[in-house]
Amino acid sequence: MAPAPDAPPGVFVPQKSNAQARQTQPSGPAPAFEISASLVNLFFVVRGPHGKLVPNLTRADCAIYEDNIQQTIQSFAAESNLPLTLGILLDTSLSQQRVLPMEQRAAAAFLHRILKPEDEAFLFSFDVDATMLSDFTGSAHNLTRAIDAAHINSNSGNFANGTLPSIGHPKGTVLYDAVYLAANDKLRQETGRKALILLTDGEDEGSDQNLKSAIEAAQRADAIVYVLLIRDSGPLGIANDAGGGPMRKLTQATGGDVFKIGSNGRKMQAAFDQIESELRAQYEASYTPTNKARDGSYRRIRVECQRNGQALQVLARRGYYAESSGR
Repeated sequence: MAPAPDAPPGVFVPQKSNAQARQTQPSGPAPAFEISASLVNLFFVVRGPHGKLVPNLTRADCAIYEDNIQQTIQSFAAESNLPLTLGILLDTSLSQQRVLPMEQRAAAAFLHRILKPEDEAFLFSFDVDATMLSDFTGSAHNLTRAIDAAHINSNSGNFANGTLPSIGHPKGTVLYDAVYLAANDKLRQETGRKALILLTDGEDEGSDQNLKSAIEAAQRADAIVYVLLIRDSGPLGIANDAGGGPMRKLTQATGGDVFKIGSNGRKMQAAFDQIESELRAQYEASYTPTNKARDGSYRRIRVECQRNGQALQVLARRGYYAESSGR
């Protein structure tokens, strides 16, 4: 589905996905989890030594804690086959000028490999604005065309037009706005497995949202966030790792990961390969919270898994927001 023809450039216009169009129930904001059914659903990845994915775990191998209270796991399945909904967020600020072609090739190849007939994806670019380049579609070909159409906004970024950063809050790379819009306006009403993949140097400049609200939006949408931390090694490249810390907080809170790419095409390909493997090897579990209050509060989640007495690394979201009974 293409963006609305009357939408001016840079303006985000949320539209329904194909999955939503098939639904018969009335539309409206969906809760972060199925709290109305007193059920919390989790998707997570388990790694062993050297980061190798661990398959074939059972319910007895894992424990789930909510606010440090162990919960009773009601359902547990390995390698979830639920439909996958992806959002690709492409940084098109000036700092990415020399690496954008590499990003475009790798992202297109990834989508051609990972998308199955029941899956969908959409594409945002972000610089001084967050712009939807492609709405939900299951066509990797259409998504590739949208990716190829992305271009650098030469008026964005700290060093746009050769000037130094201005005093105040200039808009240069609205990364947090892009995450918030993609999670809240696109993914929150979707069901099944959901992930956002950001290709960026991780630095935000001028967003209306902040890191905390971006994390909250992703958690309410039940979306895993992956970040490919890409930096231009040319004259306009950024030598420091200012964006790495915030991106680690974003991914850890949602059960994803950060991949340090720099401008290395092989590292980018390896990162996409790992993301694909993890998304196809997720565990799915559900439980009914012992805390029955529907007060809109944030609940912390911890998932622990082991095999043969050895603790394993679990990538899972850090918490969720209980749906308020007053909403």
